[in-house]
Amino acid sequence: MALQIFNVLGRTKQTFEPIEPGVVRMYVCGPTVYDHAHIGHAKNYIAFDVVVKYLRFSGYQVLYVQNITDVGHLLDDGTDRILRGAARTKLQPMQVVETYARGYFADMDALGVVRPDISPRASAHIPEQIKMIETLIAKENAYVANGSVYFDVTSDPDYGKLSNRRLDKQQAGSREDARGDKRTPEDFALWKFAEPEHILRWESPWGEGFPGWHIECSAMAKKYLGDTFDIHGGGIDNIFPHNESEIAQSECANDADFSRYWMLVGSLTLDGVKMSKSLGNVLNISEAVKQFRPEVIRMFMQNVHYSSPIDYSEEAIQAVARGHERMMNAVTLTRRAMNTAAISDDGNAILQVVNATRAAFIEAMDDDFNTPTAIAALSELTRETNSLLNSDIVVGLDVLKAINDVYTDLGGAVLGIVPLNDDSVSGDATREANLIELIIKLRAEARAAKNWRESDRLRVQLAEIGVILEDHADGTVWKVN
Repeated sequence: MALQIFNVLGRTKQTFEPIEPGVVRMYVCGPTVYDHAHIGHAKNYIAFDVVVKYLRFSGYQVLYVQNITDVGHLLDDGTDRILRGAARTKLQPMQVVETYARGYFADMDALGVVRPDISPRASAHIPEQIKMIETLIAKENAYVANGSVYFDVTSDPDYGKLSNRRLDKQQAGSREDARGDKRTPEDFALWKFAEPEHILRWESPWGEGFPGWHIECSAMAKKYLGDTFDIHGGGIDNIFPHNESEIAQSECANDADFSRYWMLVGSLTLDGVKMSKSLGNVLNISEAVKQFRPEVIRMFMQNVHYSSPIDYSEEAIQAVARGHERMMNAVTLTRRAMNTAAISDDGNAILQVVNATRAAFIEAMDDDFNTPTAIAALSELTRETNSLLNSDIVVGLDVLKAINDVYTDLGGAVLGIVPLNDDSVSGDATREANLIELIIKLRAEARAAKNWRESDRLRVQLAEIGVILEDHADGTVWKVN
């Protein structure tokens, strides 16, 4: 079937049809770099990493743009997040930006998240933002008030169409009065007048100030993807007001649809509680990857559909780690066996499972990137592979290669939960792996003869050189400690 995407704009699953055949233009709201990236960021950007990788796997040419917010994202008290970070760290604002931007990309690299094709920074696109604001003023969608510029939400009859928070319904209920320079409370800032203490400031036709958070994404998306592009991604927490404001100002300024498909990622909690610095329950990515392999974290995040919420807990991720270990046992056994296998049809009964796995995986991913079902297909292959390779059947090289290709292409290149290469079975390590397998075979013979002393001696001596054995019902596997 053709790729289906649940479009939040309209709340329906739709067949994906890019504007230009074979080409996908995609924008994802990036991080505000004022602190370390945490596992909530991991869920968001792993989700879109998989989207990009599957689209490329499917033959699309993808232009992936993900911005860096380094100005204008304000806290509830009106403080710029970058300035808050500067006050906390005693650094200059752009030192904060450079420090945490580098940290963000390092964290994404550690998780195997592909870097965007373009990573524009808001502060480097002030002229584009000013130009869009001037257009909105000229078209009477925005107004100037005491050095600031606000978008007039009443000028856009479609305002609220993404979140279904229609303006007339908001006005019908109880509302606070308009405060400060706004005409109505729902109006949002396109440009803010900079108070003397606000050191992030630029010249503009309205005086020195800084851009609003929402206009940044609209201006950068337009510059690199055009007035209308294919996919806009982000977190569900930003659907209102950020995404809603992006749509309103972009479509009013450009007289064109903004994004055709909207994909929003579900939220993440930590032990059932929303992460908060004030509660001290924030888990940074750099700490998480010390506790679990990046592939395990990726598998955990993909164990639910990207649009669903997930709760990160020690118990939950440990369960995923066990499933990932079973999969890696199958991958490792396959790759090791490939080094010594002869070309033959032995073991080809599993080829039916291999082909079924590939078909089931693609069917799942074409259904709105359904990673839980895709992982379930790989898990079924894992059960069959572990059973086959721990049996007495001598499996031919062609069959082993077919199994490995599924793990590499689908589990590796698309989902990122299987390493593309296993260093333990390449180069001189192949010889070492074969020697370990020989010792394991000798130990198995000792166990069969009930020579427990010899069996234990071989296990201990392997452990002394860092090789850990695990005995399972279907055979023994080893790993390097």
